[in-house]
Amino acid sequence: MAQGLPARKKRAGAAIENVDEIEVLASPARIEIIDTLEALGGEASVAELAAQLGRPADGLYYHLRQLAAARLVVEVSAADGRRYRTRSQGEALHLRYRPGATANAKAVAAVAASVLRVAGRDFTRALADPDTIAEGPQRELWAARGKGWVGEAEIAEINRLLARLAKLLRRPRSTTRTRLVALSWILAPVDAKPSRRAAARER
Repeated sequence: MAQGLPARKKRAGAAIENVDEIEVLASPARIEIIDTLEALGGEASVAELAAQLGRPADGLYYHLRQLAAARLVVEVSAADGRRYRTRSQGEALHLRYRPGATANAKAVAAVAASVLRVAGRDFTRALADPDTIAEGPQRELWAARGKGWVGEAEIAEINRLLARLAKLLRRPRSTTRTRLVALSWILAPVDAKPSRRAAARER
């Protein structure tokens, strides 16, 4: 589930702004279901989802019903039984932010917290696997935090690179793309406190 891209570049079908819909996503399990559906091409059976998530199928039905009630996924009939697809196939669902003291902001913050919980679980699980590649050009495990000063050009470049990363993850599975990875990020402005020396000079 893509987050944080400029709202003006998003289609209405994939953008989630309604607070009730956003609140449904404030669940690590539902975030994983949406991410997995998108990774499987936007549509999958419950059995396929269960296999990818490593969970029993029976445990997914409750969350799928919640997602369907919020119109975040659509249930479709097929020869092999019920299947579920994202409401905007071909484009990742994403949240539209309304910063400030808004109900939207409160709901988005809850989703972001769930995203970080999922990311932490993914990292811990991969770190425990001795076969995980942690160095070199094929590295697939990385946790870091950076903090620095940027101008308009740098923030534009950061957004361009994040959009490029999101696009790379949207490519379908193929004979050369067989490794499933998850990438999570948080980009946020931080209040900069003036140094004591600078503050003294200003006084």
